[in-house]
Amino acid sequence: MAYWLSNTSALLFLLQSSLKSSAAAQKPPAPTSFFSRMTQSFRSSSANLAVGVVRQVEAKYPALLFKQQLTAYAEKIYGIIRDNLKKDLSLLLSCCIQVPRASKGTAFKTFEESEEVDSSPACHWQRIIESLNKHLSTLKENFVPPTLIQKIFIQIFAYINTQLFNSFLVRRECCTFSNGQYVKYGLAELELWCAQVTEEYAGSSWGELKHTRQAVAFLVCFFYSFTRLEFVELLIYTLVV
Repeated sequence: MAYWLSNTSALLFLLQSSLKSSAAAQKPPAPTSFFSRMTQSFRSSSANLAVGVVRQVEAKYPALLFKQQLTAYAEKIYGIIRDNLKKDLSLLLSCCIQVPRASKGTAFKTFEESEEVDSSPACHWQRIIESLNKHLSTLKENFVPPTLIQKIFIQIFAYINTQLFNSFLVRRECCTFSNGQYVKYGLAELELWCAQVTEEYAGSSWGELKHTRQAVAFLVCFFYSFTRLEFVELLIYTLVV
């Protein structure tokens, strides 16, 4: 799928840079989808090309229809790639919100105790990092434009933020000091990943975890100072500020 996303996006760029608006379409409607906005930006990018490199022709109905269908095709491929990554992460995220239970008894291990006994807690977060690296490598090997890679991971990190933050809001058992430490460890791994792949591919992905980072900070620093109701109220307050 990454191969086809690379080819369709490249074709969209060439098509957009070679078409000029017809006299009948003085003011086209504002684009609503991401790919529509992207193809519109191609026009401004192509304006910087040397004269004669790309020969522009007036857009006719068949060409406009082809561009519209090609955009829809690229959007569908993009959505499949993004949703496949979400599916890979969904089960892992459900394991990353709570420190695994001890083999005997019902009490939770602290994060430090879990690391000493086995590597399973860190393993869940490491598998998330491995999944991110795997998909990034596939996209880069198929020469998917960095702009699209950025958009994919920004949306993926927004998905991670939503899943973790909602778990703190609706699941009482997640609001513990040890779980806060556990998620804090995972957030540190994600921050390191963003730094390693650089802004070229990660973009503003780290910023998408803002609400989860605030929730974890409350749990780790102020857990014994608030009741759960007060904690939930603080989380809701962070959403509206």
